[in-house]
Amino acid sequence: MTVIDLGELRDDAPQDPPRGRPRAAGRPFRTVVVLLVSLVTLAAAAPPARPAGRTLAGGPVAAAFVSGDRVYVVEPADPQLDVGRQLVAYRAGEGPPRTLWRTPLPGAGAATAVWEQDGTVLLVGRTAGDSVYETVAFDARTGRVTWVQPGVGFPAGEALLMQVPEVTGRQPIRRVAVSDGRTLWSAPGTPDDVELSFGPSGVDRLVYLPASGETAVYDAVSGARLVARDLRPGDLPTRQRTLLAAGMLLVIGDAGNTVTAYDLDTLQRRWTAALPLVGYAERCGSLLCASKQTGGMWALDPATGAVRWTDDRWAATLSAAGGRLLVTMGVAPDTGSGIGLAVIEEATGRLVTDLGVWEVVQQDEYDGRLFGVRRIRNSRQLLVELDPGAGRPEVREVLVGAVGDCRAGTELVVCRHTDGGFGLWRLP
Repeated sequence: MTVIDLGELRDDAPQDPPRGRPRAAGRPFRTVVVLLVSLVTLAAAAPPARPAGRTLAGGPVAAAFVSGDRVYVVEPADPQLDVGRQLVAYRAGEGPPRTLWRTPLPGAGAATAVWEQDGTVLLVGRTAGDSVYETVAFDARTGRVTWVQPGVGFPAGEALLMQVPEVTGRQPIRRVAVSDGRTLWSAPGTPDDVELSFGPSGVDRLVYLPASGETAVYDAVSGARLVARDLRPGDLPTRQRTLLAAGMLLVIGDAGNTVTAYDLDTLQRRWTAALPLVGYAERCGSLLCASKQTGGMWALDPATGAVRWTDDRWAATLSAAGGRLLVTMGVAPDTGSGIGLAVIEEATGRLVTDLGVWEVVQQDEYDGRLFGVRRIRNSRQLLVELDPGAGRPEVREVLVGAVGDCRAGTELVVCRHTDGGFGLWRLP
């Protein structure tokens, strides 16, 4: 087993794949009129309403997750029936769902992610309180528990990267085999900070960010050190705020008024830009979008840091296609749920279409499509595909019996149902 000296993990809560977006509130009357017109237009264009042809049992605190044609339901303990927590696997192909297996779950916390990888079902959840996490692996055919380890497992190519965020009982970041939990390499020691860089297949790099000395980048597959450089030679030891986006390490200045970008492959400085109070950064098409802590967004040239445009209306980017961006809005009508969305031009930030307020569907699998739902009447949810290239929501289904809390994979969408369980619909 190879040992890589990265030091001590920071004790922040782990990153969850779905990022929370800023909540919206309050907007002019003109926008409300536009939303009402849009809603009538969408309803008229919708396909015939389709009740859930298939439903699954599940109480009010049960949670469902989608993986291909399977649905995994985490059922809470029932003291009256002397039954503990369970994970139930269903196959939801054509016809009624079929129960494949059910197996007891260790611990008593809530599940935050369930997915299938290389014949293994992986569940990440809290075991107690808000910061104690555990990853459990099950044989996908039988439901047999194959291994349990503390911490959060992140997909990283063909294996997992395990991070233990608890304040006490810290353990090193480790790469483990999916099949048996065997440690492939580990990163012991006492670092001040480690950031994870994500690519198409999960974690692809680890960035070690000490208070002083060399910043280092490690390959998440092999554990090899790719590059190391002292970014602040001669400075007093201090921990700086950092972000990873668009293949760059972004270092926020001590006063919070500047951002310096370093190439993640070489750690060579690219540029420094005056950007006060940056809260978050992400790639947006061919640009780098930085969200302000006080609201609004900058769009930067990632090569030079030059500001291409800025707009206080936009809060964050959800997707990009065809020279357009799907963004969340800083303000929206007070509807009690959902968030304001808009399609804008990538090059200018100019508004193309105000999409109104939608609940963005959480996705357990991603094939490039993004979905949103909105209640239209009674227990009906309008399901749309949110494609910025199209410029407007593309109606996919009217979900009869759905009452929210929807999740999607590449084949299925699962929502809370009026009967108290879950309704299943096949994605078109």
